[in-house]
Amino acid sequence: MGLTIAQKIIKNHLVCGEMKVGEDIGIKIDQTLTQDATGTMAYLEFEAMGIDRVKTEKSVAYIDHNTLQTGFENADDHRFIRTMAKKHGIYYSRPGNGICHQIHLERFGVPGKTLIGSDSHTPTGGGIGMLAMGAGGMDVAVAMGGGEYHIDYPKMLRVNLKGKLRKFVTAKDIILKVLQELTVKGGVGYIVEYAGEGVKTLSVPERATITNMGAELGATTSIFPSDEVTREFLKAQGREEDFTELKSDSDAVYDKEIEIDLCELEPLAACPHSPDNIKTVEELKGKKVDQVLIGSCTNSSLLDMLKVAAILDGKTVDPTVSVAIAPGSKQVLNMLADCGALSKIIAAGVRVLECACGPCIGMGQSPNSAGVSLRTFNRNFLGRSGTADASVYLVSPETAAAAALTGYFTNPLTLDPIEDIVLPKMFKINDNMIDPPAEDGKDVEILRGPNIKPFPKAIPLTDTVEGTAVLKVGDNITTDHIMPAGAKILPYRSNIPYLSNFCFGVCDKNFPENCKKYGGGIIIGGENYGQGSSREHAALVPLYLGIKAVVTKSFARIHVANLINAGILPLTFKNPADYEKIEQFDELCLVDVKENIKGEIILKNKTKNEEYVLNCYLSGRAADIMLCGGLLNYTKSK
Repeated sequence: MGLTIAQKIIKNHLVCGEMKVGEDIGIKIDQTLTQDATGTMAYLEFEAMGIDRVKTEKSVAYIDHNTLQTGFENADDHRFIRTMAKKHGIYYSRPGNGICHQIHLERFGVPGKTLIGSDSHTPTGGGIGMLAMGAGGMDVAVAMGGGEYHIDYPKMLRVNLKGKLRKFVTAKDIILKVLQELTVKGGVGYIVEYAGEGVKTLSVPERATITNMGAELGATTSIFPSDEVTREFLKAQGREEDFTELKSDSDAVYDKEIEIDLCELEPLAACPHSPDNIKTVEELKGKKVDQVLIGSCTNSSLLDMLKVAAILDGKTVDPTVSVAIAPGSKQVLNMLADCGALSKIIAAGVRVLECACGPCIGMGQSPNSAGVSLRTFNRNFLGRSGTADASVYLVSPETAAAAALTGYFTNPLTLDPIEDIVLPKMFKINDNMIDPPAEDGKDVEILRGPNIKPFPKAIPLTDTVEGTAVLKVGDNITTDHIMPAGAKILPYRSNIPYLSNFCFGVCDKNFPENCKKYGGGIIIGGENYGQGSSREHAALVPLYLGIKAVVTKSFARIHVANLINAGILPLTFKNPADYEKIEQFDELCLVDVKENIKGEIILKNKTKNEEYVLNCYLSGRAADIMLCGGLLNYTKSK
């Protein structure tokens, strides 16, 4: 039986475990990346391991999230990360150089290599044939130290792309269609591989848009073949030597397949407040728009920006719409300036933001109250924009540009035609904003600011776990619900005690106080608990507040790993109907936990005098991590 692309890469990097669906496997990691919202904590964890230099082929620290400096906090974190990188063998991408995923695609990504990053959109690297996965900061720290990365061996899902896109129908519309088909839960437990005749019609930036938003499917990762299109992209980046051809075997077997006819696809939009709430732009035609934002790691490539410039050329944006763009990297911004496209965008009345994540993670550009915001981003969770009652739609750059001109949802298929945009044969290469590490970092001083606090430490698991049900939430709770982002909170990502004041603020503003009142406790959740970003703060902050276990109908992949890494017990109802029987503030007790950690655990509801059976089913390694009280304790014990 043949192998898929992902299976070939896994086989070449397998350190331990068996390639059977659901089995725990450990794989060697070639590259890591961090960004500043998660990086400080990851480097504190790496430092706690006592390892002098990273052991990966390449590790890169990016500054792209917390670039708004309204106080000393972000600047201090940047200084800390810069000195950590210089000392320990990590490349440092300075603020202003751009968004981690865009730059990594341009300058560092290599087909066939493994990459994990402390950001859930790390699968962007699948656009050039990398096995690229989002992970918690602790997992990244372990990989930097030479440890393997553990996942449950996933199933394989093939998306066959048929035909070719019409003009003004885009890669963004492809992934929105996949989300419509599969939902935000449909990729859980799968690696998504794109195949078919339509693949060769898509450039690397278009492929990266698709793999980027594979994170919204809950997938382990997404991947494209590495082919002549990939070679041309790497050659244009001056990196043709990094090219390796990668394709699946003709007799590879997939667990699931879907087909999308690109010829029939039309412009789509993800409606509030979920990336899988899909409608056609035609259905939304005529709806008033207040704001348009073009950028993010999903749609900030040179290709995207050139298309926007061509649509806006010689026109003026509607006076009732606030419009801004954020190019994905310094390379993109430089080339836009050199070819005159930036002038066209500015002349049309568009505001130009710095090359950073910015409004995608709530760092500025919040829409007006009850505003309708069209964004080329990847997430539209409630409140993520910074305006609680805003309606955020996810669209392609072409759809966004059309709305910017008219002030309303407008089908881009009705726009005047533009010339085909062709990527350059050679990109402008200037890596002067990437600081290499010191050859010998022994004399480099680590500089810390007062906002950097130690991370909370878990204690070894006990046989009986008692606690109050301090919170009960529904389905599809995101990491934004658990630990919000935004300009007011992100600067404190290295200060867990301060962050704890905002934990679950979207769901229950009294959650931190209830945790203090009851001495922590247990959280009850619905399906797909913890979807969204890779932020381990969604586990570390509850740990600080004394959360001992989370009991749900089901978990998102990265979050359940982060809970285990933090030493918080993740459990699921054997009978999902038992979820309805537990109420907030019921007194709960888990019994014989250590004995049954690899099977079923009994949850006693002391308030109602009831018992429920919970699934634990942790693998040998995950069970050992829990028994030690988290990954850091486990790693030190090794």
